[in-house]
Amino acid sequence: MASTSQSGPILAVNAGSTGVKLRLVDRGERATSIDSLVDAPESLAAVGHRVVFGGSRFTASVLIDDDVLRDLAQEIGVAPLHNASALTLIREARAAFPDVPQIAAFDTAFHATLRSEAALYAVPESWRTDFDVRRHGFHGLSVEWAVDRAPELLNRPPKDLRLVVCHLGGGASATAVRGGCSIDTSMGFSPLEGLVMATRSGSLDPGIPLHLIVTAGMDPREVQRILNEESGLVALAGTADMREVEARAQTGDEAAQTALAVHDHRLAATIAAMAASLGGLDTVVFTGGIGEGSARVRAEVARRLAFLGLGIDSTRNVDEEGDRDVSADGAVVRTLVVHSREEVAIARAARRILARTIDRKVTA
Repeated sequence: MASTSQSGPILAVNAGSTGVKLRLVDRGERATSIDSLVDAPESLAAVGHRVVFGGSRFTASVLIDDDVLRDLAQEIGVAPLHNASALTLIREARAAFPDVPQIAAFDTAFHATLRSEAALYAVPESWRTDFDVRRHGFHGLSVEWAVDRAPELLNRPPKDLRLVVCHLGGGASATAVRGGCSIDTSMGFSPLEGLVMATRSGSLDPGIPLHLIVTAGMDPREVQRILNEESGLVALAGTADMREVEARAQTGDEAAQTALAVHDHRLAATIAAMAASLGGLDTVVFTGGIGEGSARVRAEVARRLAFLGLGIDSTRNVDEEGDRDVSADGAVVRTLVVHSREEVAIARAARRILARTIDRKVTA
């Protein structure tokens, strides 16, 4: 059993749609992977949990207690691929480390700054007030890290920087950021909206699931499952792995080529929409497994959005590790690749909570 120590590492627990990552983050923000909770060292400062959906109840990180856990359990249905596993891990970590503070860091919290024109759906007020139907946004922890890194890579102050951050992985979203704040984003009420993803459909006519349920008689839960687990790339190309889709497309596979065309069209169109929300565009940031790992995706986006001022240098746009600027010389809009470090964002949130807790004890 670990005991709490303010100088100890933060155990960052990241339950994503495609797996769970456990990272120990020290005070210098160096991260080390571990395989399971039992591998955590003594003297943890805290355990920080990525929780994908906090809704309007949680617009900032919180110290987890029984009341918070109960409230989180009520939100599982909005992000079924994520929140259920996060809750399981929270319960396991609380049992394993009963004396260590547990903190929830929410992906949706970064988007609490969305303006009403971007956040509201044109639906009855009772839906908005009784069921919290609005655009919540997701991938906030990844976007937060990218927003911190971009000004450093560009050597520009963050105050007026207009960014579109594309988190492309198993889930995918694009977020418009100005002055460090989210002002628009492609994911909405749930992680289903927006871009074509590995197994999720992205945006589609809401009449489609209604037709399948009301007219075709399909079970609503089955429709929900298919839209989350059997759509996106896997529906179009037969695989959820972008690397495999790209490799098959190179050999002339028509299904793979079609899947890439649909994926790229939706991505470029969404970035352009985010630029409209920003009133212009300074930088596009690619992060996440596909964003960092697919030179083809980055090059294709730049080609489609050349009219906005994007341009990529093919000698820089290679699949390698590390944060970098892959822009062509003279490109009006810069293109960055930033390695996603959600574990650092989680650890920073946890340490802020710890600091406030200590301050309250000192002043009490």
